[in-house]
Amino acid sequence: MAYRTDDVFSFSAFDPSRMTDSLREFAEKGASQSREAFSKMKEAAEEASKVVETTVQTAHAGSVELGLKAIGAMRTSADLSLSHMEALLGVKSVSELIELQTSFVRKQAEVAVEQAKAMQEAARKVSEEVTKPGKDAAEKAMANFKTV
Repeated sequence: MAYRTDDVFSFSAFDPSRMTDSLREFAEKGASQSREAFSKMKEAAEEASKVVETTVQTAHAGSVELGLKAIGAMRTSADLSLSHMEALLGVKSVSELIELQTSFVRKQAEVAVEQAKAMQEAARKVSEEVTKPGKDAAEKAMANFKTV
């Protein structure tokens, strides 16, 4: 009994053109997916760049605003101190001195509380404005991940 070896090694069902078409289709699909992924990454990078730029601009504006408020507070304190010094020069008795000093300390405390409230509110506002672009971008990114 003789075995036929030509049937065992025969590739009659193998069609090289179909294999080439399959490889071409696979490569085109991979290239298309790569272009799409690159496009999405490019968009994300551009958006991130805009968010960083906006955040830096907002932080700069906020720091300028806080600086101006601090300068205003120092100016007010200096004005009150100078007025107090002028008033002290006209004191004629110890009781008048004590009354003037008590009034000055009370006024300074009231002004300090008001200035602290104003600075706190300004800092809160700046903080919200600085974090808003990043927060919005993060929410948008999370929404994009949910849709994928």
